[in-house]
Amino acid sequence: MMVSITRFNNINVSSIAKKIKDAKTIVLTTHKQCDGDGLGAMLGLYHALKKFNKTVRVVAVDDIPRKYSFLEPDIHLESYDQLKHTIAETDLAMIFDTNDRRLVEPLYSELEKKCHDIIFIDHHPILNQGPEPTPGSFIDTSAASTGEIAYFVIKQLGIRLDEKIARALYTSLAFDTQIFKYVKNSGNTHLICAELLEFEHQAEKIHRALFANYTKKKVTYLGKVLSEVEYLADDRIAILNLSRKDLLDHDLDMDDSRDVIDMVMSIHTVLAAAIFREDGPNFYKMSLRSKGPVEVLGIAENFGGGGHMYAAGAEIRGLYREIRDRVVAQILARLDEPRRTSTG
Repeated sequence: MMVSITRFNNINVSSIAKKIKDAKTIVLTTHKQCDGDGLGAMLGLYHALKKFNKTVRVVAVDDIPRKYSFLEPDIHLESYDQLKHTIAETDLAMIFDTNDRRLVEPLYSELEKKCHDIIFIDHHPILNQGPEPTPGSFIDTSAASTGEIAYFVIKQLGIRLDEKIARALYTSLAFDTQIFKYVKNSGNTHLICAELLEFEHQAEKIHRALFANYTKKKVTYLGKVLSEVEYLADDRIAILNLSRKDLLDHDLDMDDSRDVIDMVMSIHTVLAAAIFREDGPNFYKMSLRSKGPVEVLGIAENFGGGGHMYAAGAEIRGLYREIRDRVVAQILARLDEPRRTSTG
């Protein structure tokens, strides 16, 4: 099937393909607490490079959430804290779905010692207050997912798609667009998926694994925490503090907390939400979401994080009430900006 798909910057795609062709040994990874986009993109390229007769190794920073078991991560990748053997001298390391090396630690420091070249493959904006991506990295914010970039790299290499590649890439695209709700006003995502679905014939199973994987305990948990949401500014802001104990008591992965913020943002009055997940004593994973024109990336950067303009996050140490008050103040300032502009 031939589809008319707008390519990303072909010079950059060719440059990445050349690096891969020149490398004999390659390590693939993504950010810690990985999601479907980074995992799907790197596994898609992994399966492609195995067909390209490359020595390729996939190393995750930490454990893979259970809902991605259909991608068989236990077979294809290793967790950095449970390596079967140490990382050897390697020609090329490719890091997916982030351009912030801090999100790849402690693995990144090891890659710096062992890898001749390290590049990021990503669709998040380059941070104003964070580390620069490495030279030769491919950052394209027009992509709706990192899997789209991986698709073009695979095509540039001339590698034929198959079921494993298609399943991984489709996971990436479906996850980061939330089954095509967020496609960046481009037909690329749909057209790429049309080709992938020639090889992947169980898209519904992927959708269920990603977005309909609730257990009785998870529904009970969601009911509990959603009743604790704090609403501010005429219900335009939603704030929630998730305790680590609640997640563990309901036998849930930390990844399960992602669903909470998506449900909160479905409330029509809510323009911005901040979810604080307790990952340790006075240590929180903050997730921010907003509806345009309220940007939250700048808030995340102010706390050493990053992400997209309307979906971002950071890891923060401190007392919850102090962190919460600082974040609320910054969201309120952004909520007022359009009003000030419209009134002159």
